[in-house]
Amino acid sequence: MEKRLKIGLLGLGVVGTGVIKVVAQNSAKILSTTGIKLEVAKVLVRVGEDKKTIADEYGFTLVHDINDITSDPEIDIVVEVMGKIEPAKSFILNAFNNKKHVVSANKDLIAQYGNELVSTAQQNDCYFYYEASVAGGIPILRTMVNSFLADEITEVFGIVNGTTNYMLTQMLENHLSYETSLKQAQELGFAESDPTNDVDGIDAAYKAVILTRFAFKQDLKMQDFSIKGIRGIDLADLELAQQLGYEVKLIAQTKNSNNGVYADVAPKLVPKFHPLASIRNELNGVFIKSLGIGESMFYGPGAGSIPTATSVVNDLTVIAQRIAEKRQVTPFTNYQEQIKLQKANAVSGRFYLALKAENEEQVTKIATILAETDLAVELVEQNQTETFRLVYLTQKITLEKRDKVIKAFRKAEVEVTQMMEILEG
Repeated sequence: MEKRLKIGLLGLGVVGTGVIKVVAQNSAKILSTTGIKLEVAKVLVRVGEDKKTIADEYGFTLVHDINDITSDPEIDIVVEVMGKIEPAKSFILNAFNNKKHVVSANKDLIAQYGNELVSTAQQNDCYFYYEASVAGGIPILRTMVNSFLADEITEVFGIVNGTTNYMLTQMLENHLSYETSLKQAQELGFAESDPTNDVDGIDAAYKAVILTRFAFKQDLKMQDFSIKGIRGIDLADLELAQQLGYEVKLIAQTKNSNNGVYADVAPKLVPKFHPLASIRNELNGVFIKSLGIGESMFYGPGAGSIPTATSVVNDLTVIAQRIAEKRQVTPFTNYQEQIKLQKANAVSGRFYLALKAENEEQVTKIATILAETDLAVELVEQNQTETFRLVYLTQKITLEKRDKVIKAFRKAEVEVTQMMEILEG
């Protein structure tokens, strides 16, 4: 008789429904690969949600109480696709304490409370996988765990937020304002009614936290790195960047050196020849630099029902395979090394600097500040309407010097409308 692993699913929204379908579609293949049949037995939904039709079609039981899943001795694995912090966190801890393995797609939760969840999973000898928490359908986390075992990753960066990439693409290709592109993204379901996490870079930062754990075994917190989104970005800057040979992308970046780890999220100028520059709309791409392989990129859908659900089901299949092989339970990755952060005077880059001057006196102040701070620049645009717009490309400077220059402009009441790093190579 075939062995079965019964699944308790928390949430039956877009991704949850996708999980149901992917398990059903791939059940035979998973059985032939692992010798184990995956079966969604129970699904937790809110009281009042009408999910009877899909429950009848796929043969699972709807429940409203988490204990109907976590206290059921027949349930082996809990899949959490509810999102947000609570009650997802409490439900997952409940599952671990009842000796259930867990698969999650919840990047907010994992980025902020990963230590507690991983520790509880280990205490209860449970698997905890979350491949779908970063870049949706791109298998980036397991790739870093398995495919770079004999290599040393030095840098990971990429486009990991589909909403902002869609907005930037539409702004440039259709000459839309920031506000119009955001409204369009919301109408298409790419952006929430409250888009804060996406447009302010918070969503990408959660993913950068997780990527840093897998790449460098270090558990950075959100406060350990700079986070800047695309809120209010000007179409004029996107168009000028393109004329200069760049595409503007919201980049999550984490890199390691002898001086420590540096991570940030910010809109950056990506050279048109770079593979990331060609990634359009809601798609994601992650670029890895390592000592052995050199450069590699992983590209695909960063969200969506079936791509994300496929990553979830792949985690389920790995658990099934490890159980079939009676392997010892080990964590997805270890990230307990002491945190060592690079200082602002040890990180450098070239920058795109856009300034707004109210009058000729402020234009003179700009020249004075550039001279006093010893900042070599190339003037690439100067326009005058009611005010002056000046755009420069800077020499390579440290972040410490960048911040000093910005402070000087602000003290002189010169508005810095945009400052973006130029991504090298």
